[in-house]
Amino acid sequence: MINKIEALLKEIEALKAQSSEELEALRIKYLSKKGEISTLMNDFREVAAEQKREIGQKLNVLKTQAQDKINELKEKLDNSSASEETIDLTRTAYPYPIGTRHPLSIVKKEICAIFAKLGFSIAEGPEIEDDWHVFSSLNFAADHPARDMQDTFFVMHGADILLRTHTSSVQTRVMEKTQPPIRIICPGRVYRNEAISYRAHCFFHQVEALYIDRNVSFADLKQTLLFFAKEMFGAETKIRLRPSFFPFTEPSAEMDISCNLCGGKGCPFCKYTGWVEILGCGMVDPNVLRNCSIDPEIYTGYALGMGIERITNLKYQVKDLRMFSENDVRFLRQFEAAT
Repeated sequence: MINKIEALLKEIEALKAQSSEELEALRIKYLSKKGEISTLMNDFREVAAEQKREIGQKLNVLKTQAQDKINELKEKLDNSSASEETIDLTRTAYPYPIGTRHPLSIVKKEICAIFAKLGFSIAEGPEIEDDWHVFSSLNFAADHPARDMQDTFFVMHGADILLRTHTSSVQTRVMEKTQPPIRIICPGRVYRNEAISYRAHCFFHQVEALYIDRNVSFADLKQTLLFFAKEMFGAETKIRLRPSFFPFTEPSAEMDISCNLCGGKGCPFCKYTGWVEILGCGMVDPNVLRNCSIDPEIYTGYALGMGIERITNLKYQVKDLRMFSENDVRFLRQFEAAT
């Protein structure tokens, strides 16, 4: 009987199971009431008294070894099936492709870096604003069209809470709390109630700059604009300023750059003029300074603002504004090298 026990021990140590069905068959063969071990237990009754102690111990070891082996095989099968269930056969093979920055983030970072060379720091503010910081403090008349519902998203009907239409609201918040010199840029997302098309969207991104100090002149503004244009679009870039009107600046101007596609010779992109508009600017209106508790008799300043989408369009020749917010991976992968 001892030989049978030792033979079963070796047999059990070598057991393998590829499926739960095979494992159940092994359990029945060795551990069921009619299995190999139960048969030996029945034969144990006929063992001589002087051998019962030794054989009884070996039977207990055999039963324990068999149970442990069955449990071990069951655990292996459970782990194997669990790992198979978590494998996604549609997943991209290794190595995983590395992501990239969004084109708007790339351009915003570049704009901020250019102005950082001139000593500008970044200022940020809330996207949900009040009428004072978005309009009234910036010299907008009470009947200005921008206050109309067709342009502005009002958060509460009949209240002066709205989604900011420009990041100039950040400038007013800084001016209220900070005495000159002030030299900031204000990047951020803004909202306007416009029909979505290839050239317009209900939300977009701006970067505005503000510089206030003693004896700041329009010549300072022009040199800043020229430096920015050459850094962003190349050393050969030229600029021109055209008179314009903004409630918060006086005098005001719009800036064009020489078309970077045709070099100023004229093409469909610049409508054969050789020039492309990129931003608005001007000297800060004295009324704005007064509204923010800054003495216009002592301080002057300039402000400028540009759409990041507009700059990105010019830099990468993206024709459809909607592509920036559609999250098309095929479009975004084109900017991997730009990061």
